[in-house]
Amino acid sequence: EAIDDLRTIFTGVCLDSGAGLTAFDGEHDHVHRLINDPPKASVSVLVNSLKQYPSVSKKRWGNALWSPSYFAASCGGAPIAIIGQYIEQ
Repeated sequence: EAIDDLRTIFTGVCLDSGAGLTAFDGEHDHVHRLINDPPKASVSVLVNSLKQYPSVSKKRWGNALWSPSYFAASCGGAPIAIIGQYIEQ
């Protein structure tokens, strides 16, 4: 249920910032997101927007959404379909 809620929220936040949520899934302690983010947007601003979205912040554990940190990586050389498949599985 939480994953479905977050998928809807993250899709909206990404659209509001000009990004696109390409793939999304997660488990009890983490989520994976593949986001097509335009170069004009800061990754840290987008991540903080996702974590601070009102309906997400109400459901947080402690002071963070699973963790106060995040990991972001570029996937410029890998086929998007393969990365999306990894996230969905």
